[in-house]
Amino acid sequence: MRIHIMNLQDGDRLTADTFSEAGLHILGKGTVIRSEDITLLMQHRVDYVDIEARNEEISEAEFFAASLKHAAGSSASTSASTKEQLPEEEMKPQFLQTVHNYQNAFLEALTVGKFNVSMVDDALQPMVEGLDEQKDVVHLLMMLERDDVNNYTHSIQVGLLSFYIANWMGYSQAESYKISRGGYLHDIGKCKVSHRIRNKTEALTPEEQLELQRHTIYGHEIIKNSMTDEATALVALQHHEREDGSGYPMQLGKGEIHPYTQIVSVADIYIGMRSGNHGASNPNLINNLRDIYGMGFGKLNEKAVQALMQHLLPNFIGKQVLLSNGEKGVIVMNNASDIFKPLIKVESEEYRDLSKERSLSIHELLI
Repeated sequence: MRIHIMNLQDGDRLTADTFSEAGLHILGKGTVIRSEDITLLMQHRVDYVDIEARNEEISEAEFFAASLKHAAGSSASTSASTKEQLPEEEMKPQFLQTVHNYQNAFLEALTVGKFNVSMVDDALQPMVEGLDEQKDVVHLLMMLERDDVNNYTHSIQVGLLSFYIANWMGYSQAESYKISRGGYLHDIGKCKVSHRIRNKTEALTPEEQLELQRHTIYGHEIIKNSMTDEATALVALQHHEREDGSGYPMQLGKGEIHPYTQIVSVADIYIGMRSGNHGASNPNLINNLRDIYGMGFGKLNEKAVQALMQHLLPNFIGKQVLLSNGEKGVIVMNNASDIFKPLIKVESEEYRDLSKERSLSIHELLI
């Protein structure tokens, strides 16, 4: 069974000796593959090896990574497109329905000060239940962000990412859904803020800034008027609080912020960075992850940030990128020495180690 090295798994066994292009013997027949062996093959620019046939079928994640690699190397990317579109075909209608229901809840809260909880659950719960099948979180976030970023789509993305982070941290499915719903509704209080202020592109005046910050208090009131879940109301009230006391509206410190809020705050900032809402100078998912990593030392809950890091970083392998020098390539490995400077295989079949070529950076992550 001939296979690309990026589709190798720990435990695969070689059925033939492997040599570099220069004829150097790299790995012997019968070698049981480990992660360091894959790194060695990369270093010697070996692309394909022969392994014993596996009993199980290739996973969707492996197929997707292989398809992206093929697309990066040639124009014949029909297989990649077919596989890539499948999750979108399943998720997009649910996403649009969830956007519609959130918009209705937003408008209802604006007019009567509360919303129909069942309308929220009827839209959000089916979408969250389908997330287990969408393992590639990076692809999911990139896919859903194709829509214009607004309060509705931002809140849904925060809700979905909050669900994943909660799952990664060991919360039960039921609690993860509650945390997701908190993320979904965290900005509902913005319905009470002037449309002019919410959509102002230039800097807000101090008075306007204070009014915008009141959306946390408005959201807390609206949720308490709509449902009996105090934790969800606290998420709306506290999601701009920071562990160093620099947040608002109450300047809470570490230990005073609800655990659900700690998760939603990480998701909110990460998603907001992508659209430049939180001061990201070069908004892309990898650079944003580096920025939020720094916030895990004092401002954001460290465990929630680490969960995001540990589970999102592997999702970048196999993704196409545009480098700052204009080259396109595929991420093939994360560097242990600098996790935000991966190894890139560019279209010329050469490798760019961003941990060593410090003048290069990832300009954009491509879907």
